[in-house]
Amino acid sequence: MELLEFAVEKALELGASYAEARFEEKKGTSLAMKNGNPEGLSVISDRGMGVRVLADGGMGFASTNVLTKESVGEAVKKAVKLAKAAAKVRKEPIVFSEEDFHSVEYKVKMRKDFRDFSPEEKLELLRKIEEEVKATGVNVPMRYLNYSDQVWKKKILHSDGAYIESKIPRVSVTYNLVVFENGQMEQAPFVQRAFSGGLELIEKDEPWKWAVKDVQALKRLIYEGRKPPEGRVDLVISPEVAGIAVHESVGHPYESDRIFGREAAQAGESFVKPDMLGERIGSEAVTVIEDPTIPNSWGFYLYDDEGVKARPRYLIRNGIINEFLMNREYAAKLGQRSNAAARAINYNREPIVRMANTYLAPGDHSFEELIEDVKLGVYMVSFNEWNIDDRRYQQRYIGREAYLIENGEIKHPVRRPILEITTRALWSSVDAVGREVEFYPGTCGKGEPGQGVPVWMGGAHARLRDIPLRRP
Repeated sequence: MELLEFAVEKALELGASYAEARFEEKKGTSLAMKNGNPEGLSVISDRGMGVRVLADGGMGFASTNVLTKESVGEAVKKAVKLAKAAAKVRKEPIVFSEEDFHSVEYKVKMRKDFRDFSPEEKLELLRKIEEEVKATGVNVPMRYLNYSDQVWKKKILHSDGAYIESKIPRVSVTYNLVVFENGQMEQAPFVQRAFSGGLELIEKDEPWKWAVKDVQALKRLIYEGRKPPEGRVDLVISPEVAGIAVHESVGHPYESDRIFGREAAQAGESFVKPDMLGERIGSEAVTVIEDPTIPNSWGFYLYDDEGVKARPRYLIRNGIINEFLMNREYAAKLGQRSNAAARAINYNREPIVRMANTYLAPGDHSFEELIEDVKLGVYMVSFNEWNIDDRRYQQRYIGREAYLIENGEIKHPVRRPILEITTRALWSSVDAVGREVEFYPGTCGKGEPGQGVPVWMGGAHARLRDIPLRRP
């Protein structure tokens, strides 16, 4: 706390109109296993402080991992110098939105603290996956497994009055499995199960069951897979597919820094413009929520890195563009208040506008009701590949596990159905959404230098009517 106060006071003395200091520490372990053989233990340990300031209308950021007054003071001087230099080339000064700030400490509790378990005990989780996959009898010649845990500690102080202290443990298991049967190969690439909390969450989730499900589905695809229908058909997408679609075609284009062009030379632009608030982008059945506060979620936080209290953000409400993801800078541009979307992956990165947990909100249909009146269509359970243009409008999703739907019944597997569609057409074609929500973790990349932050993607099943589907 003393160094944080020193940094903020020093920045104000040097002419900053606003200053924030953020201390971060990460400690944890990572274990890998390949084809049943342990491949080593990595120990994660990193700490330092970042300083961001506004001066003369410009913004500057600097950091240090040497936690002394001398080193922190040099970082403050550099941040102020950069801000003043930036101000000279800006067309208009950077202004932050007015917010309510708090002094808060919060943490995520672990019922089974992974720090109390040895690497060998953690490795048993990977051995369990290995054993269960082998027990299926499916030929899986390539099996890469990873276990990772970290505790993230943060202390944030800024001159507008916020002090936030947090401790969030994060734990994950990842697997990459290649099935080779009947002279053919299929792959479940880097499937992850991940949470904020203790070891009990991984044990409850039972990632070995997910792995078994995947290898069995891939074997069935090899032996029974046929060509998918082509042309205009109905499509039912799983929570996993809905998740990647909302993340890529809603979450990213609704990031306000992308909307205003800051990301144009880095991660791309957005088809969304500031005056599109209130415009219809999908059917009445479509509501997309972005919520950092979901307990034990991979993207969990209660206050963002600008000290703003987090809440659910309704990006699309009943098909209407409702709000963008905003930090204080872009909230001020829009004449609004921040909705706590400022995140930095580490002390040496500035906070930028990010997603946390993005999902398609549930509707009122059972899964059976979504399927029963589909005469001809496809149920896309998972995907192997996706891509989208840098405006987040034209996109393509290629199914991994997928099945033919015929006269209201799920039939045989189909190989690599391809959905190519615009964002507006995608969400306008949804006529029904399921009741149950599931989440899938990922690492969302953005920024320069790059920042990969933990996120959840997901939602409910959804039915898309009369959409174009093609074969490879």
